[in-house]
Amino acid sequence: MRKIAQESSTAAPGAAGAPHRELTVRAVCVAVVVAALMGAAEPTVVLRIGYGPNISVVSAFLGFIALSLLGLATRVRATRWETNLVQTAGTAAGSGVGFMSVVLAAIDMLNQRGLMSLHLSPLQIFAWLAPSGMLGVLLAVPLRKHYIDQENLTFADGTAAGETLLVLDQGPKQAGPRVAALGLGGAISAGFVALRQGLGWIPETISFRFLTPHAEALRVGSEVGVLSLGAGLLIGLRVTLSMALGMVLAWLVAPEPLFRAGLVPELTFNSVLQRWIMWPATGLMVAGGLTALVLNRKVIAKTFRGMSSKGTTDGGDFPMRWVVWGAIGCTVVLVAVQKLSLGFPIWLSLVSVGLSLVLMLVGIRVLGETNWAPISAMANVMQAVFAVLAPGHVPINMVGSGMSGSVAANGEHLMQDYKAGKIVGSTNRNLTILQLVGVPVGALAVAIAYPAVRAKYGIGGEGGLTSPISVKWAGFAELLSQGFGALAPSAVTALGLALVVGVVLTVLESHPRIGRFVPSPSAVGLGMLIPGFAIFPMVVGGLVQDLWKRLSPRTEAIYNTPLASGFITGEALVLLVLALLAF
Repeated sequence: MRKIAQESSTAAPGAAGAPHRELTVRAVCVAVVVAALMGAAEPTVVLRIGYGPNISVVSAFLGFIALSLLGLATRVRATRWETNLVQTAGTAAGSGVGFMSVVLAAIDMLNQRGLMSLHLSPLQIFAWLAPSGMLGVLLAVPLRKHYIDQENLTFADGTAAGETLLVLDQGPKQAGPRVAALGLGGAISAGFVALRQGLGWIPETISFRFLTPHAEALRVGSEVGVLSLGAGLLIGLRVTLSMALGMVLAWLVAPEPLFRAGLVPELTFNSVLQRWIMWPATGLMVAGGLTALVLNRKVIAKTFRGMSSKGTTDGGDFPMRWVVWGAIGCTVVLVAVQKLSLGFPIWLSLVSVGLSLVLMLVGIRVLGETNWAPISAMANVMQAVFAVLAPGHVPINMVGSGMSGSVAANGEHLMQDYKAGKIVGSTNRNLTILQLVGVPVGALAVAIAYPAVRAKYGIGGEGGLTSPISVKWAGFAELLSQGFGALAPSAVTALGLALVVGVVLTVLESHPRIGRFVPSPSAVGLGMLIPGFAIFPMVVGGLVQDLWKRLSPRTEAIYNTPLASGFITGEALVLLVLALLAF
């Protein structure tokens, strides 16, 4: 470790001429702690706001704070390369592994519906997520030179994380305001949770009965807190307004006509969602995602043509023999786990590994050029493949598509970290090592946190946590097991129309002049699936961010991201603590 820590890259020294300390003991220790926090917080975040926001910057801030405190105590200043390694582990544990809690939630939803009986223990969750995530990292390593060095794709989130690390490295005077904004956001968020969940002094939600007399049952209103507000500050006005459009159509316009027509048994959120609304919502999301892939067909074709280039077979700073033997070992472990623990056939596990590599190749390039990771949409394609290979077998459908998604997601996020590392000047081998450290730590955190969150708050049902991606994942498994004949004819019609509308909107989105005025079909679909309690504060956040940027672009650029990150992280971590105490 000492030898690796003394290696230097081509980057210039940090602020104040700091030596190139990188893979140090303190960096690894802090990375493990941050990875555990991010992996533990991600299930709550995903299941409360419906998706996994980018946590690379959050991990960078947390790593910077922890390393700076250690630096003050030891009088050895932390470097940006150490912080980059911490950010890498946090991203791997949260965005890579923690995001896959959406699959665990989808499995629980199908268990509740009696379509499968797969109740995963913490040990089973860890044994499933850890090898699949590490396999994704290893399969992505040989692609670095092609995508990062030769193609030099943008990878916007990785670029943002790298630029943030450079800013934090400028010293306390420049970084202080951003760190203070993160702390303030976390304190405000934690305060709301303490008043709401701990003391019971304020309600969890407020219903907007002036919009509909069924507001409480349909979850039309606003949460009392800042988690969703923080999400709105990050994702911006266009997407939040698109989500608001979906919410209006699904929960203000559609419910009463559906009830009068006898298409839903009662005017409650889950009844309307599961019986009808999820189908047009899913149609919009899938059409938007797959059409975006078609529009990027030239980019995708370049991926497969480029696989024969010399750059894609060179392991870079991370030895290729480690990649080969590590991938073989992870595959063997994964095949054994899925056979012995999940009842998944060996031959289908091998097919899943091959499909996940194809999924990763497509996803990395699309993510690099568009900053959009098509895991959810592509997972539906994987579900269709498994429906052909094992017709009517819901557990195989869920396990196979979940594994493919886990492998691909971790590979994509490794490329984001490589991009940030290139900006900072970190050693690629060290980034890969910290990814391989962060994945099992994140898997362990999810294995502990998800059952605790499920036990405390529930998954699905009238009051449980859920995610639109989980609803869609479970809905497709149910659809593929029963066929379209199980749906009401009007739902099938709505699904078909939504597919057409999603294609049209996505094509219009790509137009350079009018694209920014076109609603995002994926966001509209999300708005139809997420409760209005979460959407309203997101819209407020989008409006605040847009107005803030217009009035004071300098302060918005400085404070918006860390403040919003604090809003999200503070509430998620406090909710997690309460869930663990209750569990």
